[in-house]
Amino acid sequence: MRHTLLSPTSDLIHQYRASPLPIDPQFLTRWSPRAYDGSALSDEHLMILFEAARWAPSAYNVQPWRFLYSLRNDEYWQTFLDLLDPFNAGWAKNSGALVFLLSDTLVPDTNPSKLFHSHSFDAGAAWIQLALQAQQLGYMAHAMGGIFPNEIRKILHVPERYKIEIGIAIGKPGDPKNLPKQLQDRERPSTRLPLTKLIHYGKFNSPKILSGCPRENTL
Repeated sequence: MRHTLLSPTSDLIHQYRASPLPIDPQFLTRWSPRAYDGSALSDEHLMILFEAARWAPSAYNVQPWRFLYSLRNDEYWQTFLDLLDPFNAGWAKNSGALVFLLSDTLVPDTNPSKLFHSHSFDAGAAWIQLALQAQQLGYMAHAMGGIFPNEIRKILHVPERYKIEIGIAIGKPGDPKNLPKQLQDRERPSTRLPLTKLIHYGKFNSPKILSGCPRENTL
């Protein structure tokens, strides 16, 4: 079955984001809003997001990511909201689904157990694939560090070997005017450091810059 791809509103993108290099537009249009419209996510669409995440790359194909989820107003919804810090719960309550992303810290089937070095890195790859797929379906996904990991582990019965990485709110974009005033002022796509601040030729802090690297301060 084919699914119609919907585009999130992009008016703000052109105001705050531009790239001097010809990257795919999806990398500019993905951002992390807090204003959601309060509508539910369908089971089908949520499974499409998880399916996109399932195909993320990982070291040795270990696939350490695991997802705990709740759909809006189901039996776990209030529990999931209470596991976010109050700041995040205040706006995430209007999302359509809440997710906790975990990573398996151990290499499977080893005795004695061995630490899996890239578990968090690999889980991050799954997160971004979920987020990019979300915007293709007209949703936006916002990752949250403001969660209560100890309570999540206890209440949701997460085994010790799994690290609780982040929370994720997913939903349809809503009206920023429904946010508290201090969040309304922040409801726009964030900018990025220029490449010259992020990449180093050979040695760290090397002064050499390749000819293809934009030198100007870009959005």
